[in-house]
Amino acid sequence: MLKLPHNKRERRQYKIGGAVQGVGFRPFVYRLATEHGLSGWVRNDAIGVIIEVEGTKANITEFESLLKTDNPNNAKISLFESENLDVQNDNAFKIIQSRDYETLSVTIPSDLAVCSDCLGEMNDPQNRRYHYPFINCTNCGPRFTIITGLPFDRSQTTMAGFTKCEECCAEYESPSDRRFHAQPIACSDCGPHIELWSKDRTVLSKHNDALMQAVEAVRKGKIVAVKGIGGFHLIADAANEDAVQLLRKRKARSLKPFALMGFSLEEAKRYCDISENEATLLTSQAAPIVLLKKKENTEIASSVAPNNSYLGIMLPYAPLHHLLLQELKTPIVATSGNRSNEPISTDENEALETISEIADLFLVHNRPIQNHSDDSIVRIIAGREMVLRRGRGYAPLPIQLKGKTTKSILAVGSHIKNTAALAVEDQLIVSPHIGDLDTLKACEGHEKLIHTLCDLYGSKPDIVVCDKHPDYRSTQMARAHHNSPFPVQHHYAHALSCLLDNSISTPALAVAWDGTGYGDDGTIWGGEFLNITEEGYERSYYFRPFPLPGGEAALKNLRRVVYGLLYEFGARRSLGFTDQDEALLQDALTKNINCPLTSSVGRLFDAVSALISVCTENTYEGEAAMMLEFAAMKSNTEDHYEFEVSDEIVDWEKMIRQILDDLDNEIIAFDIARKFHNTLSNIIVDIARKSGEKKVLLTGGCFQNKLLLERTIEKLRNAGFEPYWHHNIPPNDGGIAAGQVMVALREQQKERS
Repeated sequence: MLKLPHNKRERRQYKIGGAVQGVGFRPFVYRLATEHGLSGWVRNDAIGVIIEVEGTKANITEFESLLKTDNPNNAKISLFESENLDVQNDNAFKIIQSRDYETLSVTIPSDLAVCSDCLGEMNDPQNRRYHYPFINCTNCGPRFTIITGLPFDRSQTTMAGFTKCEECCAEYESPSDRRFHAQPIACSDCGPHIELWSKDRTVLSKHNDALMQAVEAVRKGKIVAVKGIGGFHLIADAANEDAVQLLRKRKARSLKPFALMGFSLEEAKRYCDISENEATLLTSQAAPIVLLKKKENTEIASSVAPNNSYLGIMLPYAPLHHLLLQELKTPIVATSGNRSNEPISTDENEALETISEIADLFLVHNRPIQNHSDDSIVRIIAGREMVLRRGRGYAPLPIQLKGKTTKSILAVGSHIKNTAALAVEDQLIVSPHIGDLDTLKACEGHEKLIHTLCDLYGSKPDIVVCDKHPDYRSTQMARAHHNSPFPVQHHYAHALSCLLDNSISTPALAVAWDGTGYGDDGTIWGGEFLNITEEGYERSYYFRPFPLPGGEAALKNLRRVVYGLLYEFGARRSLGFTDQDEALLQDALTKNINCPLTSSVGRLFDAVSALISVCTENTYEGEAAMMLEFAAMKSNTEDHYEFEVSDEIVDWEKMIRQILDDLDNEIIAFDIARKFHNTLSNIIVDIARKSGEKKVLLTGGCFQNKLLLERTIEKLRNAGFEPYWHHNIPPNDGGIAAGQVMVALREQQKERS
């Protein structure tokens, strides 16, 4: 490199934070610097990446401009600082070794779907990685799932046990190569390989033979457990009704929809109506499951998503998936490889113990999965992306906080759809989806993931935040491991997660509707209108409470919910109970034995769904509400029911009486369901007018309902309000941990002021 006279040279340092490790950022910097004749170095650092460049002012200026605008697709810069340094007269530009740090604020990269360049090589018979199931480069491949420590270097991944061959070393060290410093780099000579196992751990075949034998098994209607990037999938031929029914029987999953994996966007369009936004999501490197409106009369087995208007479809994201689907030439069911209410299996030996009663064969590999990561679930609502389950491709990418926390904060989340969250400095890291904490395995998975996040960031939490509900497993774990965890009201956490997700300030009216949340008065809340200010929250309006006979038992047998609702205002209806069962229910209600009060809109959805015979039993969480939404989508009526608001109570009695009248007058269920949705939207607008707040937050599990949310957004806007809903943080309990952190941050700010 030509040296310039000392007085013509300048040197500048850049500190860059965000998602800049594991995305090809250092190779990008290397090429950019050498193209502009700059010397210096780049390395991973505690904050992300540190760069020092030396050369002419013009070249450095051009370098800086491109550094901001032309960085790799998957890079996300949240910090960009620069300062001038003394000239050192380096002779070249280098990538140098990362340093070890006690505290890291660097972003953990998320796993990326295989890129088109790698796919081209994988399908090229002349390429040395032809049909290699673990092909990757700096632009794609596993990240979080293989990390054992930070910064993201090969020695701190599960690839550390694989010694690179000469050719892989040459690619890794060549600045002009696409695999320059690609940490998971491998080939068939030096990297992981696949094997097909029987249930008794017998290795039936290896390499391509294992792939072909697995394909043949799927064609014959068998169920194969496939080890992927973040855990196992259970796969079956999605066009084979018998195979899908067999999977349902073995997994004890009667009606809950299965996810599909299709070979291409074009194939997915054969089964579903797909908008431009949905197509963008499907083909993104996050590669989530996208909920799509399904078409009628396709070859997809009806038992994939019984009675459901949507299919959850993802495209293959691991090279192994592509190889399987290229051979099968048919879509597959690809559901999480786990037993009910347990975390997804990540290790082949563990999988043989946990899902051997479900799978016939096991297609495994020897690249260890350090951190489990379920597939993310996303849908488009009101023209924008809404994450319903935050997992692979999204988590644990951080959410940027407006200020810095002075203390490390750990939030342990809710009981169902659990996630945990960690706040370190100006970053909020939400864990991948953990699931419901109903089993010992789930609780162990919850604790393990918390330890992983804390260890990766070198953080020992100063503050632990939990839900107010004393019986939540997450709350109990927080109390067991921390002297004084900070309890947060459930719906307040929902509200602040939505506030954060939209980067807006208070005051605002939060409409927090869900199935269950422990209220300040000890009852079950879930139909809440909260005035959110800088000081906290006030419960300004809420739905009229009614009793749930049998408590938890009513969440499945929805006729109990209807019975409690009608009992509240003295109405009777034949609900199919035996005389003996009805007498027991009546006695329990009269004596208030295990009949907790609830203000939950989620339970209102259950009651109306059962009352009009759309769904009388929840075989999975949220089923009745979902079925009621699908029924309402089949009607175009603009009619609605009456309701009353007295003091702070939203009274549903008139609405339910009118629904009973509609049933007596044989009004079709589709119209009743639509009128119910229209009424709920009207209630929100009415309370917004009474509150006087322009900003309205729509949060909680009920706002996963596309029809309800889109109608409410439209009506609020027409009435002059500013509605806000979820985007990157789930509206359901998967967003509770993020909201819990925000409450703790507010308390910090109060203490400082």
